[in-house]
Amino acid sequence: MKKIVFLFAFFFLTNGFSQTKKKSVFVSYIKNPITLDANLNELAWKKAKGADKFWQYFPSDTVQAKQQANIKFLFDDDNLYVGIKVNSSGNNYITPSLRRDFRAGGSDNITLLFDTFNDGTNAIIFGTNPYGVKREILLSGGGSDLRGFNGAWDTKWQCKTAIKKNHYIIEMIIPLSAFKYREGETKWRFNSYHFDTQDNERNTWVNIPQNQFIFNLAYMGDMIFEKPLGKSKSPIAIIPYINGITSKDFENKERFSDFKFGGDARMTIGNSMNLDLTINPDFSQVEVDQQVTNLTRFEISLPERRQFFIENSDLFSDFGNNRDANPFFSRRIGIAKDLNDANIQNNIIAGARLSGKLTNNLRIGVLTMQTAEDIKNEIPTVNNSVITMQQKLFSRSNISFMLINKQATKNYAFLSNEDKYNRVIGIDYNLASQDNSWVGKYFFHKSFSPTVKNDDYAAGFTTEYNNRNYNFRAGAVYVADNFRSDLGFIRRTDIFKITPQIERRFWPKKGKVQRYNLSITPIFIWRPKLNFELSDYLIRTEFGANFTDNSEFNLSISNRLTRLYDSFEPTGVDNAIPLPANKNYYYTSVEANFRSDRRKAFSYSVNPSYGGFFNGKKLTVEANLNLRLQPFFSSSIQLNYDKIDLPKPYTSTSIWLIGPRADVTFTKSMFWTTLIQYSTQRQNFSVNTRLQWRFAPLSDLFVVYNDNYFTNPFSPRFRTLNLKLTYWLNI
Repeated sequence: MKKIVFLFAFFFLTNGFSQTKKKSVFVSYIKNPITLDANLNELAWKKAKGADKFWQYFPSDTVQAKQQANIKFLFDDDNLYVGIKVNSSGNNYITPSLRRDFRAGGSDNITLLFDTFNDGTNAIIFGTNPYGVKREILLSGGGSDLRGFNGAWDTKWQCKTAIKKNHYIIEMIIPLSAFKYREGETKWRFNSYHFDTQDNERNTWVNIPQNQFIFNLAYMGDMIFEKPLGKSKSPIAIIPYINGITSKDFENKERFSDFKFGGDARMTIGNSMNLDLTINPDFSQVEVDQQVTNLTRFEISLPERRQFFIENSDLFSDFGNNRDANPFFSRRIGIAKDLNDANIQNNIIAGARLSGKLTNNLRIGVLTMQTAEDIKNEIPTVNNSVITMQQKLFSRSNISFMLINKQATKNYAFLSNEDKYNRVIGIDYNLASQDNSWVGKYFFHKSFSPTVKNDDYAAGFTTEYNNRNYNFRAGAVYVADNFRSDLGFIRRTDIFKITPQIERRFWPKKGKVQRYNLSITPIFIWRPKLNFELSDYLIRTEFGANFTDNSEFNLSISNRLTRLYDSFEPTGVDNAIPLPANKNYYYTSVEANFRSDRRKAFSYSVNPSYGGFFNGKKLTVEANLNLRLQPFFSSSIQLNYDKIDLPKPYTSTSIWLIGPRADVTFTKSMFWTTLIQYSTQRQNFSVNTRLQWRFAPLSDLFVVYNDNYFTNPFSPRFRTLNLKLTYWLNI
């Protein structure tokens, strides 16, 4: 008996030690700069010991990687130097294009994650591939959600690669000014992952269980600096632009030409605070949104792409519930409603944003932007401001406070009293356990408007437990009838919604299936002002399988109740009879999805569904086809088809959305992208083609051509041609 007790004690002690032992890599200080040549032949590189012994993440997470990488670090007073050797079984690398900020999936690459404040919440990411194409990303939310990735962020750094026999070499020079960190720091948290398409591996330096994302910040080692980091000598960046535009409005028979100029300025306060300024910003070079077919009664949320709003964006945008009660949605700034209630551009006069770490555990964010008046469309000049604070609690959790204010800064005869201002205050608590097995969000927000005195708050929570075999979630949100956030994304008010979920995962030891999963997600919505009448439910049962060849399959059944409180016409056909209000609609549909192996030169996904739709039937087929002729050409085509059959006298119709896209990367600095979109729902055919020449680091010349047509009958709508020049100047 004593022997058994001893063996159990020994097992738990050694197992505990193996789980808590932390990997680390030493960063040596050097006085002489490294030459960027991808040779790693300097004596300092030969002496340095690297981060090695990578683990597989896919297809298994319990064995060492077959193809190892070794990452070495050096630093001086100005730069972090990174030298990497990535082994491979051959040189048949997949590199879809030469465009910066590529996606990691389906290609060969390596990515580095730096948690410079050791908080497990935010990280700066740098990555490259065998051809030296760069990407840099800001990661927020602890890496618990794909929404935390923001690839629109840019900074200056250097990278060079060399392809050798059965491996490739990478050398990076990253200015310390590209990071934010505390002066005197001697340790950063670090991890890395690399994708190897030839051996079909995804590997990580620190072992990460497959039930967590490969970029999860709970699983990191340490970078130990030989001497404390000094004060970062961040330059002031001035980014002026000039833009010439000519356009023709065929519908109103108007021509328009304009010449604009303005710019941004960026500076660092201390080592960890950013101050961003903008005057007369112009976003004409920003890639157009990909259209979607919307058959719901609600607005669609599209991601922010404008550079000014990107860095530290989680400080402003991660409040509340992103689907039902998000109090700040930056895309509201610069957009307004005309007299026909249509969205139009509303010019931004100027703006400022201060964001970052005030102390090691306290982040703050201050944003203010002034938009211009448009008397013709009865749009007032408005100040849009947000103030936030985020305090770290425990190992990886935090509590946040926010104040949002949208206020007209002049009096207008057309401005109603209720629209003179709108304010929201709130508090959020974000839970993240040390190993990320427990995550959650808990929030309470209250709005203030001139004519509203009660029922003006929103509250909610989610708590999620995630281990290797199970995922459990409990969640609820309450949005009162008078809650209002003019700078937010609120689908509807007067709802009480619950969103529980249970998922079971299975991990076969053999065969072509890497993982099975089975889940059930019941979502119920009640209307509090109507004595908690049940207005909606969705019970979704789903089976999924991930295969060892990187393909995926999902099959789901959805049972729904929708009660219409207002008449609704889903087809968009002119003069169609809407479905009647004050009626319950029960319907069931089946949906499947298959995504092929993205390592192939031709890959695809197809997503058919069929079943009930209110009082009729709906067949939907969504497909995405991708072809690459690497590394210079890639193309895709988005296909959406919806066939709606409703009983007479209601309208039946077919809706098409077709969106081919071609991307030509002549070099790492010359790109040409063309996106064509045809939507029968919007009755619009559009062409957006954009030529970009990066003639200097983060300095670009854009030529952007947009052409839009009505489709019934086919006739020109409007046409624009933009020539924009931006230049990044450090002083």
